[in-house]
Amino acid sequence: MLRESVVETLPQPYLLFLGDTTEPGYAKTAFGLRDWAGDRCVGEFACGATVTTGLPALTPKQARARGAKGLVIGVANSGGIIYESWIPSLVEALEAGLDLVSGMHARLADIPALKAAATRFGRRLIDIRTPPRHIPIASGRKRSGKRLLTVGTDCALGKKYTALCLARAFEQRKLPVDFRATGQTGILIAGSGMPMDAVISDFEAGAAEMLSPDADENHWDVIEGQGSLFHPAYASVSLGLLHGSQPDVFVVCHEPGRDVVLGLPDYALPSIEDVIDMTVRLGRRTNPNIRCAGVSLNTSKFDDAAARVLMADEMKRLKLPVADPMRGGPEFDYLVDACL
Repeated sequence: MLRESVVETLPQPYLLFLGDTTEPGYAKTAFGLRDWAGDRCVGEFACGATVTTGLPALTPKQARARGAKGLVIGVANSGGIIYESWIPSLVEALEAGLDLVSGMHARLADIPALKAAATRFGRRLIDIRTPPRHIPIASGRKRSGKRLLTVGTDCALGKKYTALCLARAFEQRKLPVDFRATGQTGILIAGSGMPMDAVISDFEAGAAEMLSPDADENHWDVIEGQGSLFHPAYASVSLGLLHGSQPDVFVVCHEPGRDVVLGLPDYALPSIEDVIDMTVRLGRRTNPNIRCAGVSLNTSKFDDAAARVLMADEMKRLKLPVADPMRGGPEFDYLVDACL
C-alpha cells in the first residue's frame, strides 16, 4: 500500500460509534469498515442513532470484553463535527479501556473532557484526518505508471466502494495495483493514505501527486475520489485531486434516485453526462489523454432484477459500460475490461 503512511498503529479490533446519526449517508465510515474490514469490527455503539450497521449492539465495556481495543467514530457528517451530545459516550469508551480513533475535522485532544479522560485512564486519542508535513506544491509533471480515479455526481454514493472493487478486480487479474485512499474511511481500511479534504487548498494537487508517485509502466493506482466537481462546498477538493492524480481513466459514480445534493436540497445533482464532460475538460489540463471508462451505479435500493434492467438501460443510453461493482456479474467484468 501507500509508502507515505499517515496512520500510526491503530488499536484493533474496533467498536463502531454511530452517535445520534439518522441519515445513512453520514454513517459511511461505519458502513465502510463493516463491509471492507468486518474482521476488525466487534460491534456498534450509539447514543440515539436510528441507523445501524447490523453488527451487535455493545456497550464499550462489553466490546472491551470481546477484545475491542479502539472505538472508531463511524460518522462522517458535514463539517466533521464532534457533537457535545456524544462526549459522555466517548468518555465512557475511554473509561472502559478503549482508545478513540477519529476521522473528523474536529481534533479529539482539543475537547477538554476527552483530553482529561484520556489522561486519567491512560488511553490514546488518534486523529487520522491529519495530512503529513511538507506537502509540495504540485509540479504538473507527468508521472510514470497508470492511474484510475473514481468521480461522482455527489458525496457518499460509492466512489470508495467502486475504487476498492476495481482494485480487487485488477489484483485478481494479476495486475500490479494499489488502492490509494483519500478519505478517513479509506485510510482506516487501507492503513494509509492522504486525507485530501484536510489539506490546505494550495497543496491539494501536490498532495495528490504525493499520494500516487512514479511507478512501473504496467502498475495501476486506483484512487478513491472525493466530493464532486459540481458540489457547492467540496468542489475544490475534487478539482485538486483530479489535477494532481492525472488519471488516465475515470469512472463516474452515481446513485439512481438521488436528485439533489446530500444535505443541500436546493441544489440539483448534475447528470452523468455533465460529470463526464466536466471531468474530461478539467482533467485534460494535466493529462490530455484522460478518458471515461464507464459508470458505477449504487443500486443498493433495488432488487437484483430491477438493478440489472436499470444497468442495461443506462448502458444503452450512455453507450458506456454500466455496472454496480458490489453486485459483480458480467456488467462489472465489462467495466473492468473498459478500464484496462
